Amino acid sequence: MRLTLVIASLRCGGAERVLSTMANYWAERGEEVTLLTLDSGVPPFYPLRPAVRHRPLDLAPEYRNLVVGLFRNLRRIRAFRRVIRESRPDAVISFMDRVNVLVLLATRGLGVPVLISERTDPTLYEIGRLWAALRRLTYPWAEALVCQSAAALAHFRPIVGSKAHVIANPVGAPTATRNYTTVREGTGKKRLIMAMGRLDAEKGFDLLLDAFCAASVGRPDWSLTIIGEGPLRSELEQQIKRLGLDGRVQLPGQVSDPFRVLAHADLFVVSSRFEGFPNALCEAMACGLPVVSFDCPSGPAEIISHGVNGILVPAGNPDALAGALRRLMNDPAECERLARRAPEILDRFGMDKIMPRWDELIAQSRKQLVRGNSPG
Repeated sequence: MRLTLVIASLRCGGAERVLSTMANYWAERGEEVTLLTLDSGVPPFYPLRPAVRHRPLDLAPEYRNLVVGLFRNLRRIRAFRRVIRESRPDAVISFMDRVNVLVLLATRGLGVPVLISERTDPTLYEIGRLWAALRRLTYPWAEALVCQSAAALAHFRPIVGSKAHVIANPVGAPTATRNYTTVREGTGKKRLIMAMGRLDAEKGFDLLLDAFCAASVGRPDWSLTIIGEGPLRSELEQQIKRLGLDGRVQLPGQVSDPFRVLAHADLFVVSSRFEGFPNALCEAMACGLPVVSFDCPSGPAEIISHGVNGILVPAGNPDALAGALRRLMNDPAECERLARRAPEILDRFGMDKIMPRWDELIAQSRKQLVRGNSPG
């Protein structure tokens, strides 16, 4: 089977990590995988198998000028159409809203099934009036739309009807896990809370800093590391200084192997204002970490069973988050209990559970296209 996967770039975001994982899975299985990006050939942040054919199109920059932006997007559509026609795929899979629109316009009339995927909560993430209108126009052309949560599915159901499906992100097996029995041995050991994500407003790391400041009073043995990069780095660094957390909070940037760093944590936290599907949360649980998360839209409540394999607190409430963190920081037995149940997440979202659903949807979409093209 020949597959063409499309995304804007292969840099350090969650969607990029998921698509790279999917591409590697299919390539390892012997499928012909072409991965199209709009960037200029910057090496992918997340490693790709040699069998994955990466074709950067050097059409990435966005322009505020409407005329220049329109011309640029027409070039993108033509480039997508040319390369997709050359690769002769059995199916095209596109990630992210604007790229989905361009791919659907580019493949119109080519007779190839197109599966598109939304990666965040569409009710909270604005893409602009023009792009929203184009999304309503083009999304019904897709053979399938993959959402990450039931909330996103409900939003798109009026647009695409039964073509909408919920498929969670696949979670790979961790390269290392946290042994909580070993961790509890000894006294005076430094403890680490970890969070992960792009440093922007969506991830709510400003709320996390407030919560950690309150929770860690009298607990100098605990520190916080936030893995990721983004536009709010300077604001977060200033907040760290203002709260007197210098030396206790680290912002080391992005990592290509999250499992390696998660294995060193004692507790994982999600402070997002909204999510699509928090893959880092699943990865932390796969590593055997106790987790605390805002019950934000959408995703955490579909992953965490409160009090069983993690803790959910009211969305956007740093006081509630501080209380949950403080409780776990002071109760290693509770941390150990949650940690034992956390890896069960792989029973629901492991590669062997999620990727067959993509295979089934691709096969279904190909049959659907053939039926639609058959003379009636």
